Amino acid sequence: MIPLKYLASYSPEVQQQVRNLIEQNRLQSYIDSKYPETHQVKNDGELRDYVLTIKNRYLKKSAPLSKIIFDNKIHVINNALGMHSYVSRVQGGKIKSKNELRVASIFKNTPLAFLNMIVVHELAHLKERDHNKAFYQLCEHMLPDYHQLEFDMRVYLTLQDLNLGG
Repeated sequence: MIPLKYLASYSPEVQQQVRNLIEQNRLQSYIDSKYPETHQVKNDGELRDYVLTIKNRYLKKSAPLSKIIFDNKIHVINNALGMHSYVSRVQGGKIKSKNELRVASIFKNTPLAFLNMIVVHELAHLKERDHNKAFYQLCEHMLPDYHQLEFDMRVYLTLQDLNLGG
């Protein structure tokens, strides 16, 4: 049986549907039909502009982001796809905090919808640290089809693993 590490939390029925697409060699066409083009956000500066546009639309009053980058190391760490970090330092008797948003470099060459989903996910962590009900409600507020996009992104990552022999 084909392991589906990105889809492990989905029902056995959903996993079997994906396995059927793999066995029928139709997984690529499933993704291509729904998401035919990759985005044009190719460097850290463009990513920063893209993220700040979304942040300013939905989370104007949230903490500022000090760093926004594509990160080559993220995919290796706990199979994360993006990362929001909050760093506090004591500086001259005051506590200074910085928020950073990092997106796995694999998302440099994905459909825009997947980049958007990862960015929305990481921005939601500015308000909600945990993956709780409020967190997912915020994600859905910023991106109404968030859950479908998350599923399709996981199918896309499964396809990438298959194409790389992983």
